[in-house]
Amino acid sequence: MLRNIKEARSLKDNLMLASSTAFVAGIINVAGLIAFFAFSSNITGHVANLAKNIVDVNLSDVVTLCIWLLAFFSGAFISSYIIQSYKNHSHYKAHAIPIVIEICVLFGVALYGDVLYKAGPVESEIVVGFILFSMGLQNGMVSVISGGLVKSSHLTGLITDMGAEAAEYIHPSSNHPNALKNKLYVRITILSFYLLGGLFGAYCFYLYKFGVFYTVPVILLTILAYDLLPLFSHKISGIFKPALKKSKQKS
Repeated sequence: MLRNIKEARSLKDNLMLASSTAFVAGIINVAGLIAFFAFSSNITGHVANLAKNIVDVNLSDVVTLCIWLLAFFSGAFISSYIIQSYKNHSHYKAHAIPIVIEICVLFGVALYGDVLYKAGPVESEIVVGFILFSMGLQNGMVSVISGGLVKSSHLTGLITDMGAEAAEYIHPSSNHPNALKNKLYVRITILSFYLLGGLFGAYCFYLYKFGVFYTVPVILLTILAYDLLPLFSHKISGIFKPALKKSKQKS
């Protein structure tokens, strides 16, 4: 999922990345909405709120919303900067570091919410800021490595692209039907797993409260481990193959 750059990515790579990150974004967004009464995986609604509060001269909310927008921007900026910095050394490392940072941030949110959270207004705003930062990291990473094909939480743009690509796909003059079909598969996967993540996040939050946030680092760790398992299996087989050959020769 993380080793290949956009030019070398298969449909399977993009589908797996899309499903896992969209599921995470769905959990975060719905659980954040229930816990903090704020959307926490994207900033579309926050921009509209910002405009409203500027008109209403509600300075405290304007400051909060500006900080949230900056948090999301910072996450995307840092993620893309890290990828640009490490891509000539190791594509896997370049793509994995933003996820490692995201894991640390979201595990901290889960732990804080589970143990220390008192539901104060300022406290909630700070926690939402950290969550938006982590979502900026994730969105920046998946967008860069997939060449803009995968965006794990921007459903307005996603459905717009789906409509445009579906129209182009069925049009008699379509020149690249297979490429368009693969894009539609990815879009539908993102939408489906975002919805599934939202259902999972809502159901588990009502049962386990902030415990649901612990599931997100586990999913992200699975993404990191997926590309490492073939390497580990290859190294292990390299260790045991000579021993097996020797035992066969002796026998």
